[in-house]
Amino acid sequence: MRCTGYCTASSYDIPRLQQYLQQKGVTPQFFRDVIHVQKREDRRLRGDIFYFSYGALVCWGFTEEEERAILEELRAFEREPLLKHELDEFTFRYGEAIKIHEDEITLQNKSTLAKLAISHGIAQSVKLTIFEGSIQTTIEATKQLPEYLAKKGKIPLSRKEICRKIGSLFKERHFINLHTEVLDTPEFFWEYPELEPFYRKTASYLETSKRIEVLNKRLSVVHDLFEILSNELNHQQSSRLEWIIIILILVEVLLILMKDVFHLI
Repeated sequence: MRCTGYCTASSYDIPRLQQYLQQKGVTPQFFRDVIHVQKREDRRLRGDIFYFSYGALVCWGFTEEEERAILEELRAFEREPLLKHELDEFTFRYGEAIKIHEDEITLQNKSTLAKLAISHGIAQSVKLTIFEGSIQTTIEATKQLPEYLAKKGKIPLSRKEICRKIGSLFKERHFINLHTEVLDTPEFFWEYPELEPFYRKTASYLETSKRIEVLNKRLSVVHDLFEILSNELNHQQSSRLEWIIIILILVEVLLILMKDVFHLI
């Protein structure tokens, strides 16, 4: 059977989504900032959906066509939707012990809480992928700046262009720093500590800790670029002020010469 994790937006309007589902006659369960919905056919469990407030959802037991319909329905509740959805695909089955191997998840039973514990890890992974892509794009767009500085001793950008670069870097850092709390261990496990090992197995399989470490290093690179641009902007400002002072001094000398030497004033 199919299990998928999507990241489609910066966040979801969870209260409105919950209200919408209730109006449709669905009875959602609420786990802190996560909405859980079950689909049943002939009283049998058909599939589970977990909506995470930070713009991710995990689907268990649905076809690709059904998932497309779920995503289309969700669009009305997205905040800052992404131009391209991020997707992680797995299969799952039932067996003797919970494990993940070669993108296949083995569950012991149909426990909603066990699926939720694993879904936390999957949802964080797809969200992390968005951060990774965003920060890599920023680094690629600005990587030539240190090269300019090394070769020419200055950055060949106007004051306005430098301000734009600084604004872009600051926006990127602020966006990621503002959302990195979603990569911490979810508070859900304060209430259900017995389920945390399932989450840990998922996070370990998806190498979440290593990826967060790399992300933090890339954020440090962005911080260094930010410092370089700020210093260059200050240098340009200082140079501009120096030229203004020189011009004023020249004007003053010229006026003195015109008055005292040439008696033109």
